Amino acid sequence: MSKRDLLENAFANKKTARAPVGFWFHFVEDEARDGFKHPDMFTASIEGEKRFFDEFRPDFIKIMSDGFFHYPDEHFTNARSIADLNGVAPLEEGHPWIEKQVAYVKGLTDYFGAELYSFYNVFAPATLFRFGHGNHDKGLNADALLADLIREDRGAVERAFAVVAESNMTLTRRVAAEGGACGIYYSTQDPADRRIDEGARAAVFAACDAAILECAASCGAFNILHICGYAGYKNDLSHFAGFPATAVNWASTVERVSLAEGKRLFGGRCVIGGFGNTASDLLCTGGKAEVQAETKRLVAEAGATGVIIGADCTVPRTIDWKRLEWVRDAQ
Repeated sequence: MSKRDLLENAFANKKTARAPVGFWFHFVEDEARDGFKHPDMFTASIEGEKRFFDEFRPDFIKIMSDGFFHYPDEHFTNARSIADLNGVAPLEEGHPWIEKQVAYVKGLTDYFGAELYSFYNVFAPATLFRFGHGNHDKGLNADALLADLIREDRGAVERAFAVVAESNMTLTRRVAAEGGACGIYYSTQDPADRRIDEGARAAVFAACDAAILECAASCGAFNILHICGYAGYKNDLSHFAGFPATAVNWASTVERVSLAEGKRLFGGRCVIGGFGNTASDLLCTGGKAEVQAETKRLVAEAGATGVIIGADCTVPRTIDWKRLEWVRDAQ
């Protein structure tokens, strides 16, 4: 069975010779830097992606978007007030932030060829807001700022986030049509500040998520929803159960929701994960026998179909790839 067939069958909940395996990591030390100010990041990512493909031969690839974490509108990334957000404007189709990502993805998919499927990482507008504000004043809490702005004028925040979502939809369409990606890996989270109530969550966060994922579904064969639990971030997984996605990945060790439980929650869709992703988790600390025993346990617990073994989120950049091979060879 080819790797494309292996993944297609897993996505379709059909029997496979083994569960596909999918792990990813950043290829630069500080992935949140602005790549347009540090172009060496792009070179390092391209070289790293190619080396991983050549040496590990993954079952599929998540193409990392390192260097593109900063949305290129200062009204959005430097926002401190509603007046700032009112200045957010749509990116032009040919904006360098979009053009360079399309070219980056195409260069890699051309290199990978038809052997396997690849997915491009796309962040939710709220996540881009956090990244934009994370490198500013020390002590600034982006989640608290966003809650303040929503409480002041939710409509203005909705409009600004909808503009960013539209730019992400343009990016999504183009990486599929021109970049050769078979779909996107869409990374999102629940709001962290408890002052953001259910109505605001649905209007500001979920509305953007749904629009981008619906766009992706209309132009890509497959798409993966990632409910990010990086660094212990907690989400209510039920908030994401209705979104259109072929497969779902969440932090099973953080949320304490197993692959089997998640499969039920997400309506029987294909699920991805199982291992913790930190340097202190079993994938990074255990011996070969331990890692392979856990792999077998995960597959047995989750079932024989519609399961991809991976991790909660990105694994450490320095992980020895033989550990990922242990997982693949365990089945």
